[in-house]
Amino acid sequence: MDLHLLAKLPLWLAAFLLSLTCHEAAHALAGKVGGDSTAAAQVTLDPLPHIRREPFGAIVVPILSFFLQGGGWMIGWASAPYDPHWASRHPRRAAGMAAAGPAANFALALLAALAMRVGIAAGYFTLPAGGLTLETLAVAPEGVAQGLALFLSVLFSINLILGCFNLIPLPPLDGYAIVPIVLNGRMRDKWFGMFSGGGALMGLIIAWVLFDRLMPPVFRTAIGLLYTGL
Repeated sequence: MDLHLLAKLPLWLAAFLLSLTCHEAAHALAGKVGGDSTAAAQVTLDPLPHIRREPFGAIVVPILSFFLQGGGWMIGWASAPYDPHWASRHPRRAAGMAAAGPAANFALALLAALAMRVGIAAGYFTLPAGGLTLETLAVAPEGVAQGLALFLSVLFSINLILGCFNLIPLPPLDGYAIVPIVLNGRMRDKWFGMFSGGGALMGLIIAWVLFDRLMPPVFRTAIGLLYTGL
């Protein structure tokens, strides 16, 4: 077992669970505010309710994927339930519930970026001398600062990627449920009818192909903004 990977795992898992928890809690909160209390128990930053609902996707898959990919990434999932009858009656509220998850991810990415900027300006972190990776957007030589730099780098990367990926307008991603916010009733029915019957698997496959092409320039642009003026 690679001791270096074992040492990084807790920080990666903490960043991943925080990102997942905030994403699902935002969904649940938006639903509750909009009149659907189905996911009220998940309006919390405590990861345990989210883990209990999806233990395999929230814990097992992230850890396995971390080791299988050599410590360079984690994948996984969680979910917030909703009342489909409520969503049918209030499609724009349902779209707002869908949008809340990616919005939470972008907010976390922004907070991580601000923290790295402050840390670099204060001399607590430094700019990476080598090539940038998901976990070396800010670096420190040793100790607590090194762990914090890794955590913030991973937190920024995970949330930027989760937010962008979930905005792709294909099922079962959040972007698919967000689009109807600008559609009338007839167009909304046609939109949801386009991917009925097995559309989720097809949507995921297409989304992965698109994401592989779209994300690199988005990530480079985000990194450029992160380091502007430094």
